[in-house]
Amino acid sequence: MSNPKVKSENSNSTGTFSRLFASILIPVAIGIGVLIYLYILGNPINFEDGNPEGHPLPGNYLGMMYKGGLMVPILMASMIIVISVSIERAISLSVASGKGSIPLFVRKIKGYLDSNDLNSAMKECDKQKGSVGNVIHEGLKKYTEMATATGMDKEQKMLAIQKEIEESTSLELPMLEKNLVILATFASVATLLGLFGTVLGMIRAFSAIATAGAPDAVALSTGISEALINTALGIGTSALAIIFYNVYTTKIDGMTYGIDEAGFSIAQSFAAKH
Repeated sequence: MSNPKVKSENSNSTGTFSRLFASILIPVAIGIGVLIYLYILGNPINFEDGNPEGHPLPGNYLGMMYKGGLMVPILMASMIIVISVSIERAISLSVASGKGSIPLFVRKIKGYLDSNDLNSAMKECDKQKGSVGNVIHEGLKKYTEMATATGMDKEQKMLAIQKEIEESTSLELPMLEKNLVILATFASVATLLGLFGTVLGMIRAFSAIATAGAPDAVALSTGISEALINTALGIGTSALAIIFYNVYTTKIDGMTYGIDEAGFSIAQSFAAKH
């Protein structure tokens, strides 16, 4: 029999790590964003006369980013979060997919099933490791148990095998989607934050011109440039989030398809040979 308690504990430990990672990452990213804003972007060497309250030096983008306002550190924190989550998911999915190619692994399992060599199929699962290898290994163990089980007809045995694969999948795969909701959220929110920062910057720029009492083309163009920094950061963060989210969901879909294909082969092999 499979040990659902062990699998549940492994899944819970992975889920706990993912939750801790997200809860720690967000405040740390905000702190880093504020520090970068104050001490790197706001460094006096980026401004005329060394005064951060004045105009940035011509062509100095760090100073221009500093003038983007309080939304800049928030947007920088958003980009740090997106990059960090992307790296964490890349590592997690790489471990979960196992050591070899999933399509090749599935073909090997099919070949072993066709020759009724379950021991070699299980050894292949041990070599593959990862979520796919673990799920298929549990299905093969149930296959072996049902092959010698008594008091059950073929239909009940096949249902037992399918149920084992489904239960193993339900324990393994949800952990792969942990933190992807963060990428999905920032894919849309980052753009809105950038636009919000731009609007605030434009309000400040036109208010300054109104206070001056006379149109100042240089001040207006500088204010608009500073405001658009927020848009650039927001769009850049959103683009990264969308790209990484689509890459990882596609990879998870491929793993799910591999499990389904191998699970179907296990059930069909049992039906043909028993």
